[in-house]
Amino acid sequence: MKHAIIIRRGSLADTRNACDLLNEIIQIGGTTAINVALSRDEFTDWAHGEGCVWHIAERDDGTLLGFQWIGPWEGLDADTIEIATFVRAGQTGQGIGSKLFEVTKSAARAMNKNWIEAEIRSDNEGGLIYYQSIGFRGNTKRKGKLTDGTPIEKTVKIYDLS
Repeated sequence: MKHAIIIRRGSLADTRNACDLLNEIIQIGGTTAINVALSRDEFTDWAHGEGCVWHIAERDDGTLLGFQWIGPWEGLDADTIEIATFVRAGQTGQGIGSKLFEVTKSAARAMNKNWIEAEIRSDNEGGLIYYQSIGFRGNTKRKGKLTDGTPIEKTVKIYDLS
């Protein structure tokens, strides 16, 4: 039986499942700059912070497939927000991120933003391809760090909302 994918706004009730999904991705490693598991309180502070919006993708049976977050980020202009996308391991390449981005774009426009910035680990080939495929442009390199302080290179891509 094929399940429909439902995209909706993330809520406090989704925090536990979303945090668990993110921590599973962190444990696998190699795709996110977060490499230390988040507590539910840390996740809640991030996902539900001031000026943040997030959406989840779930199957019609309630299985969480992924989520996408946008919000303010240190060093960004007021008309720009940061984005983060997380899709359950084994579920990538099925259009989940693209479906999430359709509602994320609308949310960013409703927030009167002009730009969305993605900072992707430069060694995350799947992430680089994903953001390029949905219209992000640019390949500016930036030095970064994993949450444990390990230095990495990041690639910055920008989406123009105009």
